[in-house]
Amino acid sequence: MDYDLALTIGLILGVFSIPAFVSALSDRRAPRVAAIAVIVAGALLAWSVTQKPGGYRIDQIPDVVVHLIARYVN
Repeated sequence: MDYDLALTIGLILGVFSIPAFVSALSDRRAPRVAAIAVIVAGALLAWSVTQKPGGYRIDQIPDVVVHLIARYVN
């Protein structure tokens, strides 16, 4: 798997897990699926940051996501 793809999937999964986590807590349910999603997102982010030579800087992340989407759309 490409490091940029893992970073993007981790970011998207992490962002989508936040509403699921809040919804589960507001309905007084255990946030099992949201917790698993956060763990998977964190693992993808950690793997992509540690395995890419040179890593990622915070200001690079929007460019990485846009270039990845452009690569798969074109």
